[in-house]
Amino acid sequence: MIPPSALQERAFVYLLRSLKSGKFYLGWTTDLKRRLQEHNLGESCYTRLKGPWELVGYESFSDVDSAKKRERALKRSPSMLSYFKKRALAAFQAPVSSTSFTRTQHVMKQGKQVVG
Repeated sequence: MIPPSALQERAFVYLLRSLKSGKFYLGWTTDLKRRLQEHNLGESCYTRLKGPWELVGYESFSDVDSAKKRERALKRSPSMLSYFKKRALAAFQAPVSSTSFTRTQHVMKQGKQVVG
């Protein structure tokens, strides 16, 4: 679930996981709900045949350029992308307790968030 406070941000880098194949997809958007729906309706060429998709995590940014730069950096650096996936999956799979993050709690600091 996407917390309402996060939807006030202007841009996001997001990580999807295919429920069909287990593969991941990384992208950016200004509207997480709409973009996830587009992926699941087959409106994206790359993800069309691999769905349905679930949102595993995202980072929020105050402007589109920052989100685009972050997406590009993650796609160009396998180690950065791997770390991003690990953090997103850890937050996504964390049990609800007082000592761990839930799917809607922030995991990153410095103005970025990874949530599931």
